[in-house]
Amino acid sequence: MSTPPLYLRSNVVVEPLVDSWYAWAHLIPPHTAARNISERHLRIMESFISNPEAHVAAVADPKLRGGPFIDLPASRADEVRALRDRTLQRRSRLVAFSQTIAAFSELLQTQAGGFSLEPLYPSIPDPLQGYVELVYDLNHSPSLRFFEPLLYRSPFYDPSMQTLALLLISGDDRPFVLSTPRLPSDGQLHLNVPFASPAIDGLFRAKSTPIDVDSLAESLSVPSSSLPAFHSLFTPDPPPPYQRYAGPGARWRYFGHACILLETAGLNFLLDPVLSYTYESEISRYTYQDLPERIDYALITHNHQDHILLETLLQLRHKIGTIVVPRGGGGSLQDPSLKLTLQACGFHNVVEISDLESIPTPGGSITGIPFLGEHGDLDVRTKSVYLIRAGGHNLMFAADSRNISPCLYRHVQAEVGDIDVLFLGMECDGAPASWLYGPLFPKRIERKMDQSRRLAGCNFNQAIGLVDQFHCKEVYVYAMGQEPWLNYVMSIKYTEQSNPIVQSNMLVNTCRQRGIPSERLFGEREILLN
Repeated sequence: MSTPPLYLRSNVVVEPLVDSWYAWAHLIPPHTAARNISERHLRIMESFISNPEAHVAAVADPKLRGGPFIDLPASRADEVRALRDRTLQRRSRLVAFSQTIAAFSELLQTQAGGFSLEPLYPSIPDPLQGYVELVYDLNHSPSLRFFEPLLYRSPFYDPSMQTLALLLISGDDRPFVLSTPRLPSDGQLHLNVPFASPAIDGLFRAKSTPIDVDSLAESLSVPSSSLPAFHSLFTPDPPPPYQRYAGPGARWRYFGHACILLETAGLNFLLDPVLSYTYESEISRYTYQDLPERIDYALITHNHQDHILLETLLQLRHKIGTIVVPRGGGGSLQDPSLKLTLQACGFHNVVEISDLESIPTPGGSITGIPFLGEHGDLDVRTKSVYLIRAGGHNLMFAADSRNISPCLYRHVQAEVGDIDVLFLGMECDGAPASWLYGPLFPKRIERKMDQSRRLAGCNFNQAIGLVDQFHCKEVYVYAMGQEPWLNYVMSIKYTEQSNPIVQSNMLVNTCRQRGIPSERLFGEREILLN
């Protein structure tokens, strides 16, 4: 007997995984994935295997929050050892590729002394042959430039590494994604489905459109033994209907961190989608249920895991008309192409934007604005502030950009004019560069250098400089990572004495003293722009 159509439950978490590790954007491109597997995953697992009790103690210490410590009980050390062994066996090609990248990068530094690089091409190791160009910068420092499209067509890219873990949750706590593998647990269902599979869209359409669960299970190749668990993820209860904005101006809603939904009567824009699921909580929030059926433009400001989250994007892929990303740097290891990353994950509607380039929209436009800093002083160009003109208003989403060169934004203001609403990140301490980019360095950075190169947003002086330069009418601090449902990708905990809180309080109070509406956003917020 056939079953009635059902809806996917609103508290079903779907974690995308690469070889049992949470899939963030650097685990998709083959060259950055190789470095993270060898220099992050294997190192963390080796450390846990040798002394699991030290990891248990470190995870319990708030001062070590977000560090390279596996958040699992010591009793699971044998499972971590088995994962390590499988990784060494199945990913030997990627581990060797990573080691080759590091060794040849170091060789370049010693053998390339400003003379022609052409004689070095025959000495490029086999794993790199045909995938790199040898280049100098204008200071005659040599480096590798990767032909990324070829890497995705090479044996180094293997979609069979990609799986989905489905589970029901009732709270915000999840292990930190950069340091804890996702081992099989009771209540989890793992599906061997590559991220580009169209069947994933069918799964997530079921959040709002009832579906035949058996047919969906067949398209997702759910094993027969797992069918009861798969059926338990669905319900006959429909979600509440979405009330679309139909006013004369614009409405924006804050979904947490840097995620903003901007709506006019005819268009929807969603910035840096990172969303909570729906379950009982003391903190009021917007969730997936509060999104429209279609998102005309999804915009990604930069390639950090709290701003581009594949877990969210895969669930929204069937809704998104166009996804806008910053144009990348053209093959450097630290700056993989977001367009290629998303295309590999099944997004076929990706548009790149450059500084001061505009995309026309009905009744307005999207303009890329230069984004400074927040990347440990690395040459990373896949980052953009966005100026959206919509509903008769100019809104600028500056994310974590730092105003370290006021002259730049003086020039920008002369080109684009004043801003009605400014959204600005002020996580002004930030982690050291190695926290995110450490696995990509051929050799470890000195600690003092590392501590000086922070992944930080604006402080008060930098922020008020932007407010003054663009004559902002409203100012909102966001992208602070305070919401508890961000802990698994941010791992930040503030007190009232924390520097980012002190600095952002100064900005909010100064703006209010000047008669400028301002607040630090938290949880959920809705503002109507007439």
